[in-house]
Amino acid sequence: MRLITLSWKNIIHRPLSLILTLVLFALGVGLIAFLFVVNRQIEDKFEKNLAGIDLVLGAKGSPLQLVLCNMYHIDAPTGNIPLQSVRAFFNPDHPLIGDVTPLSIGDSYRGFRIVGTTRSFVDLYELELTEGSWWENDFDATIGPEVAKRLDLKIGDSFQSTHGLLQDDNLTHEESHAFRVTGILATSGTVADQLILTNTQSIWSVHDHESGVEGHPDHPEVTTGMDATPHFLNAALLEHPDESITSLLIRFKARNYQALNMARNINENTDLQAATPAIEINRLFALMGVGMDALRTLGWLIAIVSGLSIFISLYGSLKDRKYELALMRVQGASPGKLFSMIILEGLLLALAGYFLGLLLAHMSMFVLTDYLEAAYKYPFNPFQWVKEEGWLAIGALGIGLIAALLPAWQAYRTELSTTLAEN
Repeated sequence: MRLITLSWKNIIHRPLSLILTLVLFALGVGLIAFLFVVNRQIEDKFEKNLAGIDLVLGAKGSPLQLVLCNMYHIDAPTGNIPLQSVRAFFNPDHPLIGDVTPLSIGDSYRGFRIVGTTRSFVDLYELELTEGSWWENDFDATIGPEVAKRLDLKIGDSFQSTHGLLQDDNLTHEESHAFRVTGILATSGTVADQLILTNTQSIWSVHDHESGVEGHPDHPEVTTGMDATPHFLNAALLEHPDESITSLLIRFKARNYQALNMARNINENTDLQAATPAIEINRLFALMGVGMDALRTLGWLIAIVSGLSIFISLYGSLKDRKYELALMRVQGASPGKLFSMIILEGLLLALAGYFLGLLLAHMSMFVLTDYLEAAYKYPFNPFQWVKEEGWLAIGALGIGLIAALLPAWQAYRTELSTTLAEN
């Protein structure tokens, strides 16, 4: 313990050198730790929201855009598809398809997306209520906990939807029927936490009114709560073949050869676009990984440069400390003790820089949380610990050790008689 205390006093005896070294080291470690934390949370959220979905079916366009929009709600729709064109996918006796979840996307309220769907969406993400009830009739809305929290919405509150997915009061459907909050979801850690859920008929009614159709006589209120079966609800939608939806989320009964080739067959032989979420998300991570790797490399370069700063600081101080080291030898300190003292100085500098870097990374996460949540539509925990930060500690200590080896060896080889004679 005495050796550690002595090493620390030697470090703080040179405050300018200490500050420069810590700032450099903290920047490198902080950048790497920040990337680790952000990347881990994004991957966890993306993987959790796969929800066993095997296929996303929608309008022709980018398959990645199709997945991002309809599963992760962080992109614009590729367009709408006529219900008539996807009737076969609703067949409960289909040999390949286990269940389907229709989505109608295109409206929002103060930046949060309104999704027209059926009870199968609840089953897909295993959602539960924290208060109120599921949407039952047209213009009932069950909202995610983040929506309720950020917009201060409560059971019974009403609101008007906005055309499009951007927050623009000029695009509000002022002449349309208002939505009414009937329930608030329990936190699930899925994208549903950030959504406003209603039935598909409500979305149709809003846009029929926008097109000049008075009322919605062709869209009778349909019970969409937990008493109705997904098959019943899907059949109710199919009674309106002239209407459109945005997409279908499909889960297979089994992943056999025919199921795996369904996407290719749809893309080659129909006007629809089919995308496999697992493939597209892996492609996205590969694209993101290039940038992440470049920034992570930059972080390590900064950390290594800070390691050189540790080396220069320790090596440069030996000239001024030769007499001090010689006196320690006279007082009984062994060469090994001098070696250990310099090594400890390098390790303490690296350790202090590591903890300062972690603080910098997590405080940056805290500051950028709102931006990240707006971009990815998920809650982020700025103080979550990831295992990669433990490995980062080993790397940081390794840099400190290597930087201190040569100065420590010089201290070990201190010539007692020569040094005392020179002073």
